[in-house]
Amino acid sequence: MPTMDDILDQIGEFHLFQKQIFFFLALLSFTFTPIYVGIVFLGFSPPHRCRSPGVSELSRRCGWSPAEELNYTLPGLGAAGEASLRQCMQYAVDWNQSSLGCLDPLASLAANRSQLPLVPCQHGWVYDFPGSSIVTEFNLVCANSWMLDFFQSAVNVGFFVGSVGIGYLADRFGRKFCLLVTILINAVSGVLMAVAPTYAWMLTFRLIQGLVSKAGWLIGYILITEFVGQSYRRTVGIFYQASFTVGLLVLAGVAYALPHWRWLQFVVTVPNFSFLLYYWCIPESPRWLISQNRNAKAMSIIKYIAKKNGRPTPDSLQNLRADEEVGEKLSPSFLDLVRTPQIRKHTLILMYNWFTSSVLYQGLIMHMGLSGDNIYLDFFYSALVEFPAAFAIILTIDRVGRRYPWAASNMMAGVACLASIFIPDDLHGLKVAVACLGRMGITMAYEIVCLVNAELYPTFIRNLGVQVCSSLCDIGGIFTPFLVYRLTEVWLELPLVVFAVVGLVAGGLVLLLPETKGKALPETIEEVENMQRARKNTEKVIYLQVKKSDVPLN
Repeated sequence: MPTMDDILDQIGEFHLFQKQIFFFLALLSFTFTPIYVGIVFLGFSPPHRCRSPGVSELSRRCGWSPAEELNYTLPGLGAAGEASLRQCMQYAVDWNQSSLGCLDPLASLAANRSQLPLVPCQHGWVYDFPGSSIVTEFNLVCANSWMLDFFQSAVNVGFFVGSVGIGYLADRFGRKFCLLVTILINAVSGVLMAVAPTYAWMLTFRLIQGLVSKAGWLIGYILITEFVGQSYRRTVGIFYQASFTVGLLVLAGVAYALPHWRWLQFVVTVPNFSFLLYYWCIPESPRWLISQNRNAKAMSIIKYIAKKNGRPTPDSLQNLRADEEVGEKLSPSFLDLVRTPQIRKHTLILMYNWFTSSVLYQGLIMHMGLSGDNIYLDFFYSALVEFPAAFAIILTIDRVGRRYPWAASNMMAGVACLASIFIPDDLHGLKVAVACLGRMGITMAYEIVCLVNAELYPTFIRNLGVQVCSSLCDIGGIFTPFLVYRLTEVWLELPLVVFAVVGLVAGGLVLLLPETKGKALPETIEEVENMQRARKNTEKVIYLQVKKSDVPLN
């Protein structure tokens, strides 16, 4: 019986049908950006200080300028290490008392300001920001700053649970059904978050978005890789992820135009409702249908693809067995990911690489500490570095394979982290350049692991394998902020040491995986277990299978 890749060779590997499907699914990847990194704008924490009605009245009476008001009334003003002091504390002073003068009013209370007692902010905060964010609306600063961390952690927890649970459902009940369900829930919960009246409700709806959004993104990735032929699989995979990068750039512009978080959340969510039209635009994956022994439905979709591409229906399609002729259909199980030696090795190495990619990708951004007065430009520039990474993959991955560029990109990120430790601070330009190399390397590794993950599992557990392994990047996303900020308290460069070690180890482990360049997607567990056979033996196996398919069935 011919494989799905054999059939795609005849009906078109990347023709009109596949191009339309890619466009639709790339839009899905594009709109995932605000959920994954939207916290940068939704949770923006501007400079702030304690609100004091008495200070405002005294400032009006004395005719102070804004700078004079801050200089006379804020503790720790001008001390770089006392930012939390002037943002979260205020003098325990009754600013309404008549004894306070207009020229250095605190001088009459103490010879030295440091002798005055301090208390936490009593009347909220004043934010130096023309727009709004969840921080400014719900006062997620000072003693409540942990609530912003919890907000982002909840999204990553949702990513983790949803990737595993919905990944299983997609392999059990089909890609299309689960994709449409995740789109609907994501759209509704996103709009409800935009109108949430309290922090608790906002957190709840964001958690729901996390549960379905990443799972939907990964289902889209699985669908597009299963619809195209093997010679185009890596290209569509890379450009599917590149559409996420385009989303980063557009998000910066939209956030600049809409500095109020509720409007921003609403505008970036509404387009998701249009994706419900995919019910009529995207069919179920024929690969999944065949793996479930629903061959009649698969044959119908294959004929539709051939017609759409202007190709004749292949004669070999007649060799597909009817539903009643097949045995028990294959049902995915979590045990299938560790039951056999090669798949178990693939699972453990892929899980580690997903975790490493997330930790280094997010950790390098945090540690680099991109500074500047314009958060929108900083975000825009940091996203641009991902395009050279995508082009580097396109130029190398089909010439030298997946494995060596993947290992090299991990090692490049690790070496860049290690080199940054020894670059003196006065060579700031060189330090930034090396940090960008590290960001480029880990971006390449991130994109390649997503591509190769789908190529190392048989069809009936492919979606489950991608979802389970990629869930480790969500765990990395939960722990990375703590890893960066706690270790820098010990030594500023200590996180880079950790990043270097995990990056170099990830590169070494990648070399233990089989090369998937030019190979058809495996359909069975046996094919995966035999992937590391010598190329000569593999070609013999493929040749025998092709010859066998030419024999007419009795």
